[in-house]
Order: sequence, then C-alpha cells, then structure tokens
Amino acid sequence: MNSTRKLFISFLLCSGFFLISSYSNGQVNPSKDYPIQPVSFTDVKVTDHFWAPRIELNQKVTIPIALDQCYKTGRVENFKIAAKLTKGKFQSEFPFDDSDIYKIIEGASYSLQTNPDAQLAKRIDSLIYYIGKAQEPDGYLYTNRTIDSLHMHPWVGKKRWEKDPELSHELYNLGHLYEAAYAHFLATGKRTLLDVAIKSANLVDHDFGPGKLAYYPGHQVIEMGLSKLYRITGDEKYLKLAKFFLDCRKGGNEYNQAHIPVIEQDKIVGHAVRATYMYAGMADVSALTGDNSYKIAIDKIWNDLVSTKYYITGGIGSGGSNEGFSDPYFLPNMSAYCETCASISNVMWNQRMFLLEGDSKFYDVLERTLYNGLLSGISLSADRFFYPNPLESRGQHSRSAWFGCACCPSNICRFIPSVPGYVYAHKGNDLYVNLFMNNSATVELNGGRINIEQTTDYPWNGKIAISVEPAKQQLFNMMIRIPGWANNQAVPSDLYRFKSTDNSTVLIKVNGKDFKYDVKNGYAVISREWKKGDQLEIDLPMPVREIKANEAVQEDKGKVALQRGPLVYCAEWPDNKDGHVLNLSLNNKNTYSTEFLPGLLNGVTIIKTTVNESKQLFIAIPYYAWANRGAGEMMVWIPQYAPK
Repeated sequence: MNSTRKLFISFLLCSGFFLISSYSNGQVNPSKDYPIQPVSFTDVKVTDHFWAPRIELNQKVTIPIALDQCYKTGRVENFKIAAKLTKGKFQSEFPFDDSDIYKIIEGASYSLQTNPDAQLAKRIDSLIYYIGKAQEPDGYLYTNRTIDSLHMHPWVGKKRWEKDPELSHELYNLGHLYEAAYAHFLATGKRTLLDVAIKSANLVDHDFGPGKLAYYPGHQVIEMGLSKLYRITGDEKYLKLAKFFLDCRKGGNEYNQAHIPVIEQDKIVGHAVRATYMYAGMADVSALTGDNSYKIAIDKIWNDLVSTKYYITGGIGSGGSNEGFSDPYFLPNMSAYCETCASISNVMWNQRMFLLEGDSKFYDVLERTLYNGLLSGISLSADRFFYPNPLESRGQHSRSAWFGCACCPSNICRFIPSVPGYVYAHKGNDLYVNLFMNNSATVELNGGRINIEQTTDYPWNGKIAISVEPAKQQLFNMMIRIPGWANNQAVPSDLYRFKSTDNSTVLIKVNGKDFKYDVKNGYAVISREWKKGDQLEIDLPMPVREIKANEAVQEDKGKVALQRGPLVYCAEWPDNKDGHVLNLSLNNKNTYSTEFLPGLLNGVTIIKTTVNESKQLFIAIPYYAWANRGAGEMMVWIPQYAPK
C-alpha cells in the first residue's frame, strides 16, 4: 500500500468512517468471519500462458466491448437522462440493465488495480459521475422509475419496491452497485461510488426490516453486496439487513427459492443464478454472524446439487424455461442450459463453502466449473459469448457479440480479473494451495511474510514446482490440494465415476527428496520449518480418463465422457471426418494418445483414438474451446459399443 493510500485510510479511521478499529487491506476486520481467509488477488501475480493472457484480454478487449455496448444500447444514456443531463425516454430493454454498468465497473476496478490504464480509469470515472447524478436525493437509484414514474416497464410497480419479489430487480441492481462500490474503493481509495452505495443502502435500511417492508428480493445478490458494505464500513446495520433479506423469504415459490424459509431448504431448486447467489449470501451471513443454521442448510443443498443436478462440465441448470434446475438426474445434453452466470456464481459459492469448512471437495467442484462450464462462456478472442453452454450441438449454437439481456458478458468482465484471488488461502499455520498456475504471491501467515512462486504448465501438465521463501525461518503447514480427479474420484458424489481405476500415485518432493505426506480433508499436509530456498515438487498424473454417469441419468446411458486433468473434452466438427461427430461411437477398449498443438485454438492438448468399426481417427478438444471455429456438430458424451 503506498503512502498516500495509508494516509487516506488513516484519515478515514480518524474521521470515524470505520466503526471497527482493526484494518486490513482496505477493510475492517469483523469480530466474526470465515475461519479460512483467501489471499487477495492483488497479492497474486499470474504469469502463465493460460490465465495471464485471458486476464489481459479481459481488460483490453472484453471490458471495452462491454462499455461500448452499454453506450450503444442506451444503458449509459439511462443514467444521463435520469440525472437530467440529457432528455429522453428509458432507452434499453430491461429494468435491470443498470446492473450491467455496475458489474463492468467492478471488473474494471479489479483489473485497474493490477494493470493501471489511465484511459479506462477515466471512462469509469465518467460512469460513476453519471450514476451519482442519477441518484435521487433520498438515495433511491433506479433509472427506469426516475426517468418517468408514470410510464415504467411493466415489471415495475407504481410504488417503490412493491414488485421486487417478482421482476422489478430494484434490489438486484443495488446488490451489484454495492459490490462495484466495494471493488472501486479498494482499488482506488476514492469514495465517489462508495458514497453513492452507502446513501442507497441507508435508504434500503430505512425502508426494509422488522416492522417495515418485508419484501424479499426477487433476484438475490444484494445479500452479498450488503455483506461487503459491512466489511468496508463496519456498520452492522448492513449485515443485519442482509440477514433480514434471507430470513423474510417465505410464502413465495421455488423459482426464486422463497417457497420455505432458507434455513429449512435442503434441495437445490428454481433459477440457478438466483439460487447460487443466495447460497453465497447465506455463507457470508453465516460466517459474519456465527449463525450455523445457514451453513447446515447450504451443506444439504450443495450435496443435492453435486449428487443429482450437476453436469460433468461443471455447468448447472438443465432447464431453459426456468433457467434453472429440474428433477434429480434430469441432465439433457443438447438442451442443457448451464448459464455462464450460473457457473460464475457457483464458483463464488464453492469458494465460500471452502472458506467455511476447509474441505477440498468444494475446490474440486470450483475447478471443474472454472476450467470447463465457465470458460466455455467466453471466446478465445474474448469478444464473443455464450449465454447457455450445452453439451451437444447439431450446429444450432454459436457465440454472440452481445445479448439483449447482457448479464453474462458483464459478469465475465468482473470475474476474470478476480481469478488470482482463488489460488491461495490461509488459516493460522496453514497455507492452502488450491489452484495451480504460474504465479508469484505474497502471504502474511501468523505475522510472517512468505513469498511463493509456482511454476507449471497446468492444465496441460500435472508437474508443479513451488518455491517457498519465508522472510525468516518459520514453522507452518503447506496444504496442497490433491484434486479428486487425481485420486480416482470424478466428482464428490456417485453422480459420475471413472470407468476404471488409475493406479498412478501423486508424488511430492521437498528439496528433491520424496516426501511421505498425510492427507487431511483432501490436502497433502507438508509440515516443516520452512526456510529460504525450499522447493516443493508435485506431480499430478494426467492420463485420459473415461467417465460414466450414474444409471439414473437416462441421457448418458451407454456413453462416456473424456477427461484429462481438470479438463473435460468434446468432439467437434472441424477435427473429425466430414465435419460430423454425432455419428461417432467409441468401443469398449479404446486406447488414447495425447498431443499438444500450439497452433490450434491458442494451444491445446488434443486426445486421439479411433472410433466406429472403420477405425476412423477421432480427435477431442477441451470443451471450453468449442465453437471458436464456427457452428457445427459437437458432443461431450460419446456413445460406446462393445466390439464384435
């Protein structure tokens, strides 16, 4: 933290802005919190050939495209009209379009913190100026109503908030505003957007709560936003309000998880994004209040997801009609919805579950989603997007430059720069290594500063070298996640299993010597007095594995999916004979070879074998890379036949 920033924080502390005196990394330290803490993305510099280019392209391509689209589609103009800087009617299609501006600001703030860009910063400052001017004197901020309260979108009620449990999205917009304000303040030290957020949240607190309005949010996310405002201000009313919005959910329907009180829910139902945002909010409230009832509920819900409603690509939500969940084991491939936003929110939820419980199974789910169902949502060129991410196609699916409902592109904008923050975590004497990618990081562990450097060609290779450089000799535990896929577990349930057992062993060396490690909650524990120059080597075997689905999944009977390391593979039309793959079938005893092709799809490892009785060459590519060469046939689950 530079000296100017330190002086600024000191001023805030002296002026009483922070209500709790303990301060860390721009936040107050609440009296209760997650037992495990993530290492901030600002303390992790990613340098590999897989993630670093994606983070750079997000700033140089995706965020500018999203900003330009927000100007072209009237999203920015809505704020200018509401601010009376220009005249006109509400310009865009949906009343929740304000939220796209907030998500882009959040993503740009994170990105600018690690990669300063004066021009992008100026554009963000302009947007914040329009937002501040559009806010009504009492703090209300919702451009659709402010522009013309007599001629609003049909989803919006005549009174403020009254249709929020249905479709107005007033509170949803504000949740994304609060998250953007949190990110912008931490990135810049400026209060411009934070002051807008606080003024808005104070109005929400004035209008909602015991003895006041008891409308539950129709689309959850404000719970997470309020928790972040609590973290940055220390004002408990924001945390109490987040808890209130969870507790007042009852008497509604399953679509937005309001059918029964949240702590009584034990099945994952309804709209997938709403659901997983809510579960992430429940985890936040559980951690920050110490109320274990929320954690008990989301544990049950998580088990229902990974046991009955989870795609092998990590996608969630099988139905397009409700953008969400259907009956247990109903997991169609061609019509799979698997919204990109749902993958993002599922990653957010699973990280929080890990921070609560310290079990690697949550990162197994997180990693599968991250490398497959989530990454599929953005093109390799970073300028085209998927909303749904199906597991099979006849060629009817292609990426789009933008959407009328643009939640997925703007969500990608804010997620990609946050990836480094998912790599490490710490608790007491434990330093967790959760994801594998080239990076250098600084971690504060029990008052000692530790520099870490990872070197790896992951996800193409399972060899990882970690250099450990404590400021002084220090006793602590390196907790290395052993992925389930490296331990013969496809997913942490019986929904999917590897067809055969792989007898390869995960090897770990310390300073060149084999280390016999113990495993705790899925982590190899390397406990020692660490000193400068210590080296760890991890070797995660990456054979090609065939996966079978539970017999209850009718769609996948007689089929296998292919996985290597964290990557799920698919067959796609450009790589196979005559541009067809839906006519292909594997035999029961296929052998596979792999080859890294640096000139294909920005560099990928392909899987090769033969298919059909004609011994036709078969090539599979990582699922995330499909639909980057035009529309055509694709499938993840491949039929299998017994050779004669």
